[in-house]
Amino acid sequence: MVAKIAKINHHKYTFTFFQNCYLCRHNCRTMSIQINHITKRYGEQLALNDVSLTVNKGIVGLLGPNGAGKSTLMKIITCFIPPTLGTVSVEGHDVIDDPMAVKRIVGYLPEHNPLYLDMYVREYLEFVAGVHQMKGEAAHKRIEAMIEETGLGIEAHKKIGALSKGYRQRVGLAQAMMHDPQVLILDEPTSGLDPNQLIDIRNLISSLGKEKTVLLSTHIMQEVEAICERAIIINKGVVVADDKIENLKQENAASNVVVVEFESEVSESLLRSIPMVSKVQQVKANHWILEPQGDADIRANLMRWSVERGLIIKTLQKEDLSIEEAFQKLTKN
Repeated sequence: MVAKIAKINHHKYTFTFFQNCYLCRHNCRTMSIQINHITKRYGEQLALNDVSLTVNKGIVGLLGPNGAGKSTLMKIITCFIPPTLGTVSVEGHDVIDDPMAVKRIVGYLPEHNPLYLDMYVREYLEFVAGVHQMKGEAAHKRIEAMIEETGLGIEAHKKIGALSKGYRQRVGLAQAMMHDPQVLILDEPTSGLDPNQLIDIRNLISSLGKEKTVLLSTHIMQEVEAICERAIIINKGVVVADDKIENLKQENAASNVVVVEFESEVSESLLRSIPMVSKVQQVKANHWILEPQGDADIRANLMRWSVERGLIIKTLQKEDLSIEEAFQKLTKN
């Protein structure tokens, strides 16, 4: 058998896993990030409660209210703090047993971006390159590439302490990407950016997600819809949703509510005569939201009703739910 079998004793449990298992008869493969039954306690406070996830290449949004456990999970993945129970591996490397291997392949931008404010931008990036044992021409080229990609060119001659919050975020992103990591953990990466900077950094993250695993925490729901393929929602230390963005929106939408636009004016009382309609709400002139009784699909009734009365429907669609509304529905308790 080609696979190498290894056993580790971790948190009083023994785990058996396969490494480099490309001919395993079970067809298993290493996930970029594998989180198994992670629990984290701070004294009596339960920050994470039995969280299990897998994250592969692409951009995954990690969402949740303040205090939900997002930053705690990211700190565990990046070896800053240990879990109370459970295991985490990154590209097959356990965060407890082999933290240096994890740090070599992970780039991390924390929520509170820690920088040496008395250093100049280029000086700081030279320091970061040295930490990753990058030297000479290779280090110089990588530093210049990071300055270019993060839009730091016009600020590279300044001390970090003289930069705006948005440019400090760019410096943090540059350091996270300096060693060209396979996995990027980004905690609120666009915090403090103006609208133009926001677009630039989103485009950069989107391009990175084509080749790398990116776990992105943010409170900006439009950002999630714009660049994430999948969203994981944590509430009170528990995963309450994990799916593609469109699936989350559809699954949490109100059943069969429709939005209809008529060519001419229609009264509310007339709309209430449509079979199986329970609630009518006007959005603007000739635009109405119609809610059905229970889970009834009222579209066929609406079409027959409008034909019988000679009314022309210009548009008809089920009401869409935004990711923000889905988030609120899943985390309101």
